[in-house]
Amino acid sequence: MTKARLLRLSVVLVSIFMILLIIVYWDNVGTAHFYLHTSFSRPHSPGAVAASEDWEALPDVDEFLAKLLSSSLKQNSSIPRKTEQLIVQSSNKPVVSNLEENVRGYDWSTHKDRNSLDQEKLQVERQRTLREFCANSSFTFPTKERSFDDIPNYELNHLIVDDRHGIIYCYVPKVACTNWKRVMIVLSESLLDQGVPYRNPLDIPREHVHNTSTHLTFNKFWRRYGKFSRHLMKIKLKKYTKFLFVRDPFVRLISAFRSKFELENEDFYRRFAIPMLKLYSNHTNLPTSVSEAFGAGLKVSFSDFIQYLLDPRTEKMAPFNEHWRQVYRLCHPCQIDYDFIGKLETLDEDAAYLLQLLKVDRLLRFPPSYRNRTASSWEDNWFAKIPLAWRQQLYKLYEADFVLFGYPKPENLLKD
Repeated sequence: MTKARLLRLSVVLVSIFMILLIIVYWDNVGTAHFYLHTSFSRPHSPGAVAASEDWEALPDVDEFLAKLLSSSLKQNSSIPRKTEQLIVQSSNKPVVSNLEENVRGYDWSTHKDRNSLDQEKLQVERQRTLREFCANSSFTFPTKERSFDDIPNYELNHLIVDDRHGIIYCYVPKVACTNWKRVMIVLSESLLDQGVPYRNPLDIPREHVHNTSTHLTFNKFWRRYGKFSRHLMKIKLKKYTKFLFVRDPFVRLISAFRSKFELENEDFYRRFAIPMLKLYSNHTNLPTSVSEAFGAGLKVSFSDFIQYLLDPRTEKMAPFNEHWRQVYRLCHPCQIDYDFIGKLETLDEDAAYLLQLLKVDRLLRFPPSYRNRTASSWEDNWFAKIPLAWRQQLYKLYEADFVLFGYPKPENLLKD
């Protein structure tokens, strides 16, 4: 009788052990077996020393985790990479309404007439500007001096990781982030269509693109790796190629206003438009739906939006929404050493060059740029009715983004 009980207990313990082993294995493989088929851990400028294939000197825990990742890489090196196939199908223009066309300003031209830029020198200059101002003690802004370890986990939710190709992308809303997210989905094979990974970025429905469950982001590491999560983040930040795309800060604000408050958006109407209309336009008894509000001519004005941004009560209630939150708060450029800084103003050239650097240009093409027609030349018109004092306060609010990413100070908007 005792032997039978011992046997049953042994079977139960072995089963539990095997289940735990399987869970640990798949959890590890799911994010740790990456394919660094690129020959660099970051794009190198002329004369840069090629990165050693060995892991650099790291603290004990980091070294252990690094070896674990390397071991996983070797074990899975024989797995065929289905993504390494040339994408030949053409991209079709999504159907959009006339109103959305007018507001968003889609531009499906190929821009082949543009002069190609000296991308290598351009990247050197952009990175030099960023690093100089991050190191400049006389230039200060909130959160600049904190370390990577001081960044709260919830503020790392914009860093999307592709372990298959060793890429980290920090997405900035209103800077072509929808299509860059699509690219990351194709590369990481994080989303399937009838059991097969997407091959064409534009085939991926928009609602899936912005679903947070679709992407592996840094803020999810804690749930998976616990106390080892920061060590893993640092290893990936050291070895992976990190990039982001930015845009003129004031133009980005105009673009955010147009897409969220000039189009009928139920969520933004309830969360933001109703409070703005009550606080800054003295409206009461507002309709509960955006369609009713638009039908009654009740819309947030650009002036309302600027007052909302400048109102100290706004940040006390909750952090800025990601569509108008500063880039330095989304991507932490003084704590993370980005290898590539793209700009919406040179999107086509930058995207093509980046995909070449990542050696994935044979796998996909960046989707045709639905380029928002909101341009810097529009700033004068949009800010014409905004008081000078407000404009000056707004610049101070976004000054770090202007300076760190090399955008000129809009002097014409800041003087009488």
